[in-house]
Amino acid sequence: MKENIVKNKSFDFAATIVKLYQHLSFEKKEFILSKQLLRSATSVGAMIREAEHAETKADFKHKMAIAQKEINETIYWLELLRETDYLTLEQFENHSNDAVEIIKLITTIIKTVKSNMNNQ
Repeated sequence: MKENIVKNKSFDFAATIVKLYQHLSFEKKEFILSKQLLRSATSVGAMIREAEHAETKADFKHKMAIAQKEINETIYWLELLRETDYLTLEQFENHSNDAVEIIKLITTIIKTVKSNMNNQ
């Protein structure tokens, strides 16, 4: 079976965000923004997993679009945590770069699916 890069990257990303959430809540005593980050970041991979078993191509595209929105929201929370000095520049760049890579993959997948649907 072919390796699912976006599935693997989104899972690894979620795992690192869980660890970041633990750091922010236990060490920095930040609970609100970090919980929002945790929810959106872990939702990305969950939606990608749901898309794997979509009933139709339209359903697949819809679930991937939700994953795209969730990773975009995740980037927002990372930016806000950086702006409020809860994240160092290095932490922000590491997590943000991973998130941007994932959003690019998802966007490419959505464009390909749309193109394939239009060509049928």
